[in-house]
Amino acid sequence: MDLRARLTAATKQAMKEKDALRLSTLRLINAAVKDRDIAARGDGAETGVDDAEILSILGRMVKQRQESARSYEEGGRLDLAEQEQAEIEVIEEFLPRKLSEAEVNAAVDAAVNEVGATSIRDMGRVMGVLKAKHSGQMDFGAVGPKVKARLAG
Repeated sequence: MDLRARLTAATKQAMKEKDALRLSTLRLINAAVKDRDIAARGDGAETGVDDAEILSILGRMVKQRQESARSYEEGGRLDLAEQEQAEIEVIEEFLPRKLSEAEVNAAVDAAVNEVGATSIRDMGRVMGVLKAKHSGQMDFGAVGPKVKARLAG
């Protein structure tokens, strides 16, 4: 089942169960995907965005909520921070499993070998391969320095 169908099924289920938080979060996801579909049609695409783009949207939504939760915690608004955390949990249900440290290192090595990277100038190509194959499975902010270290050493 593709991601769009899973989101639709989860939305229907949340409606049946009258789960307000889950339903509102799923509606936010669907709205973000629909916005991206409309933008893609404006760029000449006949169909909506694919699963990889939806994963990218979900990843951005998680990152936004993590930042908001941190801000709320610093401001002493634990109730709002908890709500952000609950939304993160709903969104992460649709993201692929995060890779372990060993799996991330293996993926970096495989990407370096795949593009034949030999210097730091190849970092963009290596990151491109990683993003294409492992979107939503790793934090690319943390992977960037690993790739840089691997290519420098």
